[in-house]
This record gives sequence, structure tokens and C-alpha cells, in this order.
Amino acid sequence: MLNPTIGLEIHLELKTKNKMFCACLNDPKEKRANINVCPICLGHPGSLPTINKEAVKSVLKLGLALNAEISNISQFERKSYFYPDLPKGYQISQYEKPLCQKGFLEIFPYQKEPKKIRLRRIHLEEDTARLIHQKNKSLLDFNRAGVPLLELVTEPDIQSSKEAVAFAKELQLLCRYLEISDADLEKGEMRIEPNISLNLGTKVELKNLNSFRALEEGIEYEINRQKKALEKGEKIRQETRGWDEQKKITVIQRFKEEAEDYRYFPEPDLPPLNIPLAFDLYKLASELEELPAAKRQRFLKIYRLEKKDIEILIEEKASADYFEMAASELKSFNPQTNYQLLCNYFNSDLRGLMKEKGLDFKSLKIKPEHLAHLVYLAEKENFSSRLIKDLLAEMLEKGEDPETLIKEKKISFISDENQLLEVIKKIIEENKKAVEDYKKGKENALQFLIGQAMKKTKSQASPEKIKEIFLKQLSSISH
Repeated sequence: MLNPTIGLEIHLELKTKNKMFCACLNDPKEKRANINVCPICLGHPGSLPTINKEAVKSVLKLGLALNAEISNISQFERKSYFYPDLPKGYQISQYEKPLCQKGFLEIFPYQKEPKKIRLRRIHLEEDTARLIHQKNKSLLDFNRAGVPLLELVTEPDIQSSKEAVAFAKELQLLCRYLEISDADLEKGEMRIEPNISLNLGTKVELKNLNSFRALEEGIEYEINRQKKALEKGEKIRQETRGWDEQKKITVIQRFKEEAEDYRYFPEPDLPPLNIPLAFDLYKLASELEELPAAKRQRFLKIYRLEKKDIEILIEEKASADYFEMAASELKSFNPQTNYQLLCNYFNSDLRGLMKEKGLDFKSLKIKPEHLAHLVYLAEKENFSSRLIKDLLAEMLEKGEDPETLIKEKKISFISDENQLLEVIKKIIEENKKAVEDYKKGKENALQFLIGQAMKKTKSQASPEKIKEIFLKQLSSISH
């Protein structure tokens, strides 16, 4: 049996103010080409690099979060190769003495035994310029040249495309919580390169995958390609391949280089870094806030939410913080509250409106305490989902408390059964065909009748109560 073995190399552009070895702005939003450049990042002879301390700190934060060993002494080195987007003809990187080694990241956290993916190293280097290909020429934009680039390399512990995607997603989430990188694949801020082999044989690298779908599909294709080749008695060559998104195949780019091909040697213009001397690692570790894995487990234990809902809540730190503030407020209204109901309104209704209006949590007018108040009223008064949606939409526009809006709109909840019975009898009289359809066993007819009643009551009655009365009335008619 041919078992896949996969290791990942992941590059992440760091969110520092300046570039890695010069004072040029690190501004991924800059649309004008070759604006944030200087002699250092353009590779002019005689220009001298200096180390960006904030970039080093970002790597150390990730290392601490991933239980890695922090090196006492770290060294930058020159990695020599020629490519048009590399102005110096070499890249300042790390090889022999990276900032971090070992460590692990857990994936599939809801299994009884989460799987640990071991790390080999995390190091720091500079990004290359950006190549812009046109019909008969290629242009170079050096704004990206010299941007701090973190590279993380795993051990070959991954055994499927799904595990690879789970690892990449968890790492992306962690970097966003640490605020060291936005890790946006579409913008090239996160690039993933899997190394794939079968039964620990010759490995093939897939270069610069820029979406989770490409990662999964590329690995799946490569596993099948290698299996077919081995079954035919062919040898697998150590090579670098690219992913053709249109054809959904991997294509040969070049034969794989070895470390000696890059002629690594210590960067003569940069001194070795004494990490304990330059950074207070205990202080840095104490500054790390709650990370996704811990938050995931705490939400499960305290709020007892559905696992899929927790994933939605924690996919953004601002989202998780908002929910917690709303949950705290809801508990003050009702200590025995159902947090799942709050989560449902938050994940479905509120986020749906935010997506529709293009809002984020910074621009959201609905305060967490107002959402909690609405959920409390919905639970207490048995509000219809339609009324909740209408109130949420108004709260989104005005930023008002739901109770204020209820008073302004003169909404009164109809709970009197006789009043509802009168409405329902009239609807039954006006919709005889729907009544006949219901008698024939068409359940949709009942939903139609309930909808008519909700319209008549302006969604100010409980749909459960309306359904109960309808069933009684329709049962007496059918007999």
C-alpha cells in the first residue's frame, strides 16, 4: 500500500511598519509601483542592511505560541540564486541558525486525541519583488522586495490533503490572533508549498499554492500521479512542480535544488543575534493573549455551543470578543440563559446583515449589550424570527436598543388566544384551497396558512402558538 507523507513549507508576510532590512514602508495596499523603495531593498552595491527588530519579535511570538525552542544565537545568511525578481542576486535568509526550532501545532481539536504536527523550524527572510506578466513583456514592482517574510517548515507528519488544509487554516487563524500577519492567501500574504512523497520515497514540491482549495486539489492530484507512475514501474524524480488551476494538474517547473546549490554563507553585513540579550522572552510569553485552541475549548466548556458554531465565532478575534461581551450581558438578564440561541442570532442573522451591508465589527452600530437585550426579549416574549430580523435591521441602521425601537414602533406582542383565534378563523375562511390541500396531507399548506397569520399580526405573535391553534382548528374541520 502506498501511503502519502506530506510536509509543508509556509511563507507569511509580516505586518510590520517597515521592511526587513531598511526603513521603507511595508504597505501592501500601495497600488503605485516602485514607490516604497530605496538603495537597500533595490540591492544597490554598497548599501548596508539593518535588522527589523519588530519582525524578529513577530517570529518569536509565533514560536512561543507553537511551543518551539527559541535559539540563543540566530544568524542571517545569504541564499544565492538568480531570478529577475531578486535584485541582489541573493536573498538574505536563515539556514544553519534559525530563530525557532521544533515545536508543534495541533489540528482536529475536537477529536479525543488531537493530532500534533511537529515543526522543524521557523525562520525569517526577505520577500522578493513582484513580477507582473503582460502579453509580450514582464514588469517588476519592487514595493514587495525586502518585506519581512516568515517561513515555517513542518516535519512530514501530514498524511492527507485534508490534514494539510486543517494545518494551514489553523496556522492562518493563529497568526491573525497574534496580529503578526493577515495571512490573506488571495493577496499573496500566505503561500503554501507542500512536499509530497509516497512511503517516504522521493519527494515532489508544489510551489506557491495560494488557496486552500488549490492546496487540497494539488495534493490529491500529485498523490494520484505518483501512485500511477510507481504502479507502472516508473521512478519519481525530485522536482518542483506548479499547479495549473484551469487544467487541475501539476506541471513540471524545474528539478529540485539542494541546500548546497544555494551556497549559503553568513551575511557579512549583519551580526549574529543574541536573542536572550535582545528580548525578554518571559515578558513576551506573558503578553500572549488567549489563542484559538484554548478559546475553542473554553467556548465548548462554558457556553456549550455546537462545534460548527464555535468555529464560526472564533474565525475572527473581533467576532469572538463581541460574542463574549454579548454573552456576559445576557447572563445578567437571565443566569439560566441559553447561549446557543444567542449564537444562532449572532452567527446567522447578525452576520448575514453585516455581510449584506459590507460591515465589520469596527463599523457595527449594534452594541453587544443591545444584541443580548434583543435575544433576552425574544426568549421572554417568544418573538417571531421575522420580528427579530426586522428589529435587527433597524438596530443596524440606528444603533438603538431594541426596547427603544419597540416603543417607537408601538409593537405590542399578541398573546391573547381569543384574539389569535379570531385571526386564524378568518384566514381559514379566506383560504379554503389551502385548507383542502392540508387535508390531503400537503404540509406546505399549513406553512402557508401560518405565514398568512404572521402577516396579519405583523409578526407580533408567536409562530408556535399560531401553529398550535391552526392544528386544533384544522383538526376539528377535518372531523
